[in-house]
Amino acid sequence: MAVGDHVQGPAGAPVFAKRGVRSDRVPPRPLPHFLAEMYGLPSSDIDPPASSSNDTQPYDEGPASELDCLRQVLAAPLLIAAEARSREVGIGADRILIQWGVIDEAAYLRRLSFQLGVSFEPRFNTSHADFFLPDTQLRFPAQQGLLPFWRNGRLMLAVAPRGFAARQLCRRFNEGGDFADRICLVPTAQFNELLIARAGGPLAHAAANGLGDRFPTMTAAPARVARPRWQTCALSIAGLFAILTVLLPGLTFNASSGLLAAWFLAFASLRIAGALAPRPNVGNPRRIPDRELPLYTVIIALYREATSVAPLLHAIKALDYPPEKLQIILAVEPDDLETRAAIARLRLKSQVQVLIAPNVGPRTKPKALNWALPFARGSLVAIYDAEDRPEPNQLRAAVAAFRHHGDDIACVQASLRIDNISDSWLSRMFATEYAGQFDVFLPGLATMRIPLPLGGSSNHFRTDLLRQVGGWDAYNVTEDADLGVRLARFGYRTMTFDSTTGEEAPIRFIGWMKQRSRWMKGWMQTWSVHMRSPRRLWREAGPRGFLSLNVLVGGNVLTALTCPILFIELAAHLASSALGNASTGFLAGPLAPLHVAAILSGYVSTVTVGLMGLARRRQLRSSWVLLLTPIYWLCLSIAAWRALVQLYTEPYRWEKTEHGLTRERQASTPPPIVSTIRARQQPLQRRLQR
Repeated sequence: MAVGDHVQGPAGAPVFAKRGVRSDRVPPRPLPHFLAEMYGLPSSDIDPPASSSNDTQPYDEGPASELDCLRQVLAAPLLIAAEARSREVGIGADRILIQWGVIDEAAYLRRLSFQLGVSFEPRFNTSHADFFLPDTQLRFPAQQGLLPFWRNGRLMLAVAPRGFAARQLCRRFNEGGDFADRICLVPTAQFNELLIARAGGPLAHAAANGLGDRFPTMTAAPARVARPRWQTCALSIAGLFAILTVLLPGLTFNASSGLLAAWFLAFASLRIAGALAPRPNVGNPRRIPDRELPLYTVIIALYREATSVAPLLHAIKALDYPPEKLQIILAVEPDDLETRAAIARLRLKSQVQVLIAPNVGPRTKPKALNWALPFARGSLVAIYDAEDRPEPNQLRAAVAAFRHHGDDIACVQASLRIDNISDSWLSRMFATEYAGQFDVFLPGLATMRIPLPLGGSSNHFRTDLLRQVGGWDAYNVTEDADLGVRLARFGYRTMTFDSTTGEEAPIRFIGWMKQRSRWMKGWMQTWSVHMRSPRRLWREAGPRGFLSLNVLVGGNVLTALTCPILFIELAAHLASSALGNASTGFLAGPLAPLHVAAILSGYVSTVTVGLMGLARRRQLRSSWVLLLTPIYWLCLSIAAWRALVQLYTEPYRWEKTEHGLTRERQASTPPPIVSTIRARQQPLQRRLQR
């Protein structure tokens, strides 16, 4: 029997029942019908019904009865302004006043409870044993603001009102009904604190192991599945290769080197094809009225980012999006006291929620994101990093992109731009790499309907689909690439859209090396996870998904690992030719033209994509850095071999990238952001004068 199924009570009336609940705890009557409509209890172990979130209810055209409890408390012009803003943005007038800082949520709910005759519990408390929902469904209350629980043998409902919930409650109570003793109002902060205190264990387990529990073959977690058949085959092939190398060295060498050269050619060819693919002209979409915009959640995982918090939140505040429809979640590690102190000094508004990630499982960014995901109330969710500076129009552009494309689009990716391009040759090369990747290559892949290896930030997801596929893999240190492949396996697509986020590139070699090694290790994890069953991958992701994983993800790693062999062979060939000796190796064998083509195609594709990206960003003056491509390749090779060692010694170690070290980021906030912040800081008096 699912939660919410009915059984017959003593008087023959239907009542709610729960798996394993004693009969003496069955409530004497069901919850009122309108509560079942508004806040229907989840009946699935996977996702709640669409109507169950009190954030996503349709616009309520009725009078702002939620303000009646404040008529004798606040000035009439202020209430009129709040009601006008409510109609403008499509959210309850109570949420407007709370967002403006006129009244805090606890004070408002105290007044509302007095008017409605329901209980108000600012120190809401109940034990885990009294929770109505099983552990598998404890993620629902946080996102819904609704918690059914048992008290004195009766089923109660704790409500943290959102959206138009307060207005609908007022209307229903005005219509009459005997259910005031079944509801208690709780401030959102205390509601979430109780969930974390009483249900923190199951929620923490879900953050670290939820993907593995639901889809054991799609996680990099240890000991989830037996060794896949392809690994056994690979070991057999490796043994056979060793034997053939001894018995037939020439034939084995030519065959293996030819296979690698063909792989290199495929990788370079796909890069060129993606760069030259035509980009569809989406035109200039109309500006979506505030009332039609959905609730948006922004999640940011922070670790040792005390100096980055204030500029980051300034950039988020500058977003051209109704603040009443914007939820910001900061996920912080438990031992990061400096970042927590920096956040506390900012005295954030109610729209910002700080969550302390649990000390369970690996300490990785994806685990922190999973911890925050149940608390996300928006129908769309964006992921940013601490150093990100998104363009002010990015959230609106993402909403327009989702509406322009079909319902099978689960994620849209914004472009990432390196801001500190002039700090070092590494940052300049990084900027060139990003320009080609995000402005040229990925848009082309999206046009070709090839699954994208997502960037680590500025991903925008449909929240329900993100939850459906299991969120992020807490054990994969390049969670973005893994999620891009997994979305394709579930039948969803990813697109790019025209908006840019400024990022900071490492300027020191050791910082760059740590970051790139982590990426390489994560790509190795991603390839290993999704190639556990190649036939299943082909069936679920299709030929394009299979191609994306093996040519892009696998090609990035393979080219980096074999780069030293290429350089050694090239140096030996040139030295032999200079000394007049007979050259050996793959550059002198029968497949020499194939190898030369592979080397040239790799360099040509890198330079072509980089130049096209720099041209789009009007930064061709930095194109000289492409002459250093061979040196950069050697650096990538060092990172790849370091990642391979770490894959076996410390596979889940997350090497932190330090931010705030660049001259350009230390100077000031970019002028466009500052001007937008000032434009949005309207005095409350202007609204009262409307």
